[in-house]
This record gives sequence, C-alpha cells and structure tokens, in this order.
Amino acid sequence: MSKKNALGRGLGALIEDANVDNERGGEYSSSRVVRELVNEIEVEKIDLNPFQPRTNFDEDAIRELAESIKTLGIIQPLTVRDMNGRYQLISGERRLRAAKLVGLKTVPAFTRTVDDQAMLEMALVENIQRQDLNAIEVAISYQRLIDECNLTQESLADRVGKKRTTVTNYIRLLKLPAEIQLGIGQQAISMGHARALVAIDNQAVQLGIYKQIVEKGLSVRKVEELVREFQNPSPKEAKSKKENSLDAKELELKEHLTNKLGLRADLKPGNNGDGKIVISYKTAEEFEDILEKFYKISE
Repeated sequence: MSKKNALGRGLGALIEDANVDNERGGEYSSSRVVRELVNEIEVEKIDLNPFQPRTNFDEDAIRELAESIKTLGIIQPLTVRDMNGRYQLISGERRLRAAKLVGLKTVPAFTRTVDDQAMLEMALVENIQRQDLNAIEVAISYQRLIDECNLTQESLADRVGKKRTTVTNYIRLLKLPAEIQLGIGQQAISMGHARALVAIDNQAVQLGIYKQIVEKGLSVRKVEELVREFQNPSPKEAKSKKENSLDAKELELKEHLTNKLGLRADLKPGNNGDGKIVISYKTAEEFEDILEKFYKISE
C-alpha cells in the first residue's frame, strides 16, 4: 500500500501550464517560471523575499545548519530571481542566514524568471508544505493566497493538496482576538484549543477562556465543554446571563464612571428597565474620596 503524501500536490500543481522538457535534462519550465542552471551568486547581492510568510526563525537550528555547511557546504541550492543585477530570494532563507554566519562569500542558487504572483505563490506554498509554520502563519498564508492571487477556498485547497475544511479552519483563526492569535503563534495554546474558541462569537468570553487555558493548562476537551456550556446555558444561567448583560451605552457609562472615580463601578440591569449602579470601595479614605468627587460633580 502506497503511503499518502501528507504534504499535498507540490509546487508542480501550483504553476499554470508547467511542463518538463526531457530533452533539456528535465529542466522545469512554463509560461510563468523558468529554471536556469545553478550558479554561484554573491551573498551580498541577494535580498530577502518580501513575500516570506515565516516570521520566526529558530536561531539554534540556524547555528546547527551553519556548522553543517561549514563541514559539507550547501547541498541544496537556494532559489532566486534576477532583479537587474541583484537577486531576490525565492526559497532558502535558512540556508542564506546560515551561510552568512559561516562567512561564505557566494552560495549556489537556481535563478528563475517569475512574476510577482508566481513568486508569492511559490514562497507561501513551499513554506506551507514544509509544515514548519505555526497555525497563524499558515492562516495568514492561506488568506494572502486568496486575496492576492484571486483564489477561492476551493481552488486554494486544490493547489496546496488540502481538504477545503482544513483551509477554512485555518482561515477562521484570523477572526480571533490579536492576543489569542499571538498565543497560537507562540504555541501557548494548540490548534485544537483555537478551533474550539472560534466557535464562540463573543471576544470577551474567548479571551476569558484563553486565559484559563494558559493559567490552568486546560485540555482541549475541557475547553470544548466550556464552549458548549456558553452556547447552551441552563435556564438559570441563561437568566443570569441576560440580567448581567450590558448594552453599548451601559458599557460606556460603566467605563466612564470607573475612569472618573478611579474605582470599580458596576452596572446591574434588571428585567424591567431598572437596575443598579454599584461603586465599590475598600477603605474609609476611598469612601471620602468618592464623596468629594460627587460634590464636585454637583457643584
């Protein structure tokens, strides 16, 4: 039984009208991309890829790669495109960084002639298929391919060899608050945790559960239970939730009072348009301070 390729269809499926010319030794060519022979290119003439989706590089891994390059040289050439005397990196940034650490003056590289869209697609899909991007980087890469290359989720899924639901699940992560996205990128929570949080349409609740995950080490199953409880509260919880919910004006008033008084101010709406404003204080000095501020307001 042949093992299914977990990395998808590969870059060959990405470039339109691609073909291999056997008479030229298997050289890869198409209307949008042409591979040339490997040349030694000066390191100082290579600029980084502006479409690079990866934001974090493991410095220890790059140092280890540098040691390997020092002993064996660069086994796999980089890929660049000619930019009128300079070169722009398409793939191989880790190798380029390691080569600079070693102090190499030149590196072996394929030169390809590609347009911006093909370069963007190649850079994003190569990193996605290497499976070393975090979930948020993958999500951003998918969204960029859709936005900048005019793809649908269906066509994107076909190009990267993934199920459409997989693409959808990643893109939905971008709806989470920035703090949670950062936590995903830093691997503070897993993809399973994130997928559970996406099911909630309340950012305050999402952040509350996220902080519990980080502080208490909640399992994915426990988070899924919390999400279900929020989405399907018991009658008692539903009533309490309704009574304690604040509209935009009430939230604005609560924030205004808190900022003006420098103390916690709570609004507790009732069922018939009534409610209470509760101002908490802990010491006699705080109470006197509240009175003084109210006197100033009434003057």
